[in-house]
Amino acid sequence: MMRFYRSPDNLEIITSDEYVPPHPIPHSDDLNIIQIILGARSNLIGVWPEAYYRSTIDSFRILGRQIVFVNDPEHIRHVVVARHGNFERKSPQMRRALEALLGDGLFISDGETWKRRRPLVADIVHKRRLPEFGQTMEEAALAVAQEWAALPPGSEIELTEEMGRLTAAIISRAVFGKNIARDAAQQVIEGFSAYQRHADSFNLGYFLGADNGWPAFGGRRRRKAIAMVHDVVESVINAHLAGEGDAGSMVDLLIRRNEKAGGEPLDVTALRNEAATIFMAGHETTATTLTWAWYLLANASWAARSVRQEIDSVCGARAPALADLPQLRWCRAVIQETLRLYPPVPLLPRQALQADRIGPVDVEKSALVMIAPWLLHRSPDLWEKPNHFLPERFLSGARIDPFAYIPFAVGPRICPGMNFGLDEATLCLAILAQRFEVLPRDGYKAEPVCRLTLRPKGGLPARLVARQARNPL
Repeated sequence: MMRFYRSPDNLEIITSDEYVPPHPIPHSDDLNIIQIILGARSNLIGVWPEAYYRSTIDSFRILGRQIVFVNDPEHIRHVVVARHGNFERKSPQMRRALEALLGDGLFISDGETWKRRRPLVADIVHKRRLPEFGQTMEEAALAVAQEWAALPPGSEIELTEEMGRLTAAIISRAVFGKNIARDAAQQVIEGFSAYQRHADSFNLGYFLGADNGWPAFGGRRRRKAIAMVHDVVESVINAHLAGEGDAGSMVDLLIRRNEKAGGEPLDVTALRNEAATIFMAGHETTATTLTWAWYLLANASWAARSVRQEIDSVCGARAPALADLPQLRWCRAVIQETLRLYPPVPLLPRQALQADRIGPVDVEKSALVMIAPWLLHRSPDLWEKPNHFLPERFLSGARIDPFAYIPFAVGPRICPGMNFGLDEATLCLAILAQRFEVLPRDGYKAEPVCRLTLRPKGGLPARLVARQARNPL
């Protein structure tokens, strides 16, 4: 039996052995300027015409600003590698939208600040340090499993919040060397969620000619959201500086690596900006990936069955551990396919520092160069059945073009925590899937929406079903 779920904006298809997860129905025609502005301010992935899902390069204008759309691996490589120096700067929209929260943190910095701090941050989250964080990941996921097991049968949870608390516990321990209280983690989650709701991801001033865009004017609710995040991050940094953190934490390593490199001392504000950046990147992106992974598995019975069988075969009666990840290939493939379908940051806009040329397109100074993983990952000339959920594509051994699959960006600005995030998501999925099925509320259909990151609109209410398995807590 085939089930279609179609709203005015979204489509989802479920059969016994195939699954097309929810996605915006592409527009058949180009939108006018009013539709683009209003659409971008409500959902950045919902405004794209069908033609832009194909592997292509194009140039057009919004008001007075040139937009260069790049959705082809060869030209993406040109932008982010060959001409990285000219296109390293994030777009004014992204910088203005995030600067109040992240300051000059690595994600939105460029130039000398980025060059100075990138090696420091890359070193402290390098894959060789993953074994140090494995136990933290395992303990945090097992703690959530114990909480779920203690809930009354049939209890409903809000999955985005649950995954947010899980990843906040992991990243806080890794970054700060200490666990933060549940209410503090919840404050960060709510603060970032509120910040997204009130962020202006369009920035009209840029399209009207201001090369750096207009500053984002914050209302009371936006200022409150910023304070919610900063208060928690600064309090933990101050506690660390007072000697209450672990010597091996990321903040401690950041300070020591900076001193060793002979850099200027990082004050509390600089530490807060980098810690907030790592915290947001490590918490928000992994939480949303796990949320989407649960939804996908709930609607793809064959994949969920393969995941459970693999976990039982590899781990038996004990909990999955970091050392098991090379054998948990289905779990990893589910996460990889989730990142393809729902990249946490689905748009990667850059700004041209100087006039340039990308393939056949002349690029003006300060033009917006748009690279969109959301579109690239769903290009029918790059992917077979691009809108289908097919974890198997990552199990076949077929080579995947690194410039066609970019959930963590690519080139010099690739996310330094990529391996940390992949292992974290895979391990958390395995530990919890060993013990529970996570099923969306009956009749609930997720709708992907992006303002800063790609989330299910309104969250994801779900119920837990304990597995009758060989794996007790």
